Amino acid sequence: MTYRVCFVCTGNICRSPMAESVFRARVAEAGLDGLIEVDSAGTGGWHEGDPADPRTAAVLEEHGYDSAHTARQFRASWFARLDLVVALDESHLRALRRLAPTERDAAKVRLLRSYDPTAHDDLDVPDPYYGGTEGFEECLAMVEAASAGLLDAVRQDAGERAA
Repeated sequence: MTYRVCFVCTGNICRSPMAESVFRARVAEAGLDGLIEVDSAGTGGWHEGDPADPRTAAVLEEHGYDSAHTARQFRASWFARLDLVVALDESHLRALRRLAPTERDAAKVRLLRSYDPTAHDDLDVPDPYYGGTEGFEECLAMVEAASAGLLDAVRQDAGERAA
């Protein structure tokens, strides 16, 4: 049974495609390809059909990650097929929980940095869109820091569902 994870930010061209790419790499490194499916979307559809922001792609490529991406908007109907919806900041968390058709679906939404034990109360991944490359580097560092804890949580959740 495939465990499905979707990362969500605002426009699906910066933070969520970065999280998708990093987490997909962690899943592959762990030998879990085919068991965990990873994708991303945006709360809005402004960039639907666009590739990742060129700065996102450049930072991903510079650090050895895949940068292929096409933006899309998250749909409420997706909750039925997803096991976990990972929001990149509090505004996404609130929007996704409002969009969730049921309480069970709303409970599937979590903040990415909640999986990073060093994040403490600072759980938002700042939007790098209006800044320079350093913001994209910072975003990548935050995503990478949360990925190990997220992978552990997904393994545990997937194992419990399979049992």
